[in-house]
Amino acid sequence: MEEDLQILQELIKEDAWVTVNENQYGKRVAVLEEPAEGNQRGYSVTINALPESALVIKADYFPAPNGLFQNSKGECKRADYVLIAHTERGNWIVYIELKGGKGPTEKTVASQLRGSECLIAYCREVGRQFWNQVGFLSKSHYSQRFVSIRNIAISKRPSSVVPADGVHDTPEKMLKLSSPNYLQFKRLVGAA
Repeated sequence: MEEDLQILQELIKEDAWVTVNENQYGKRVAVLEEPAEGNQRGYSVTINALPESALVIKADYFPAPNGLFQNSKGECKRADYVLIAHTERGNWIVYIELKGGKGPTEKTVASQLRGSECLIAYCREVGRQFWNQVGFLSKSHYSQRFVSIRNIAISKRPSSVVPADGVHDTPEKMLKLSSPNYLQFKRLVGAA
């Protein structure tokens, strides 16, 4: 799966990556940010303890395909970030939507998460066709997780809603987190 991360680095422009740094404890961290817009102030969430082999893509950096699609079903929406990681316990693709306040309806957030899943499906096909890598980002090699993080810009009170079966592997069963200062990678993938 290391080869998949190398291909992604070749495929996607540098501006669309989130920088992964080391914190004071030598752990890898990424800060997911949403800039201030209009009368909305900016906000951020830090993901701690990222694996050594992890990349974070700003999924909404890519223009919405409004020129091609009618958007009657929300097909032009995208979540904010996609985290792709390789660990000893498995390979992960995590779709993440951030909202400063309560944000849109759950159905809208599910459409945003699904749109980013389509973006990765497009990357998967580009890797297959142009890099001749049949197994590139293969669904059989990656577990997918869907996460909605809300109320980031308000005072911090940790809370979450976990799907009944504990697995947030579809947009409709997304993990819902509220008011986090930071998150652990293991929590995002359901391994904590």
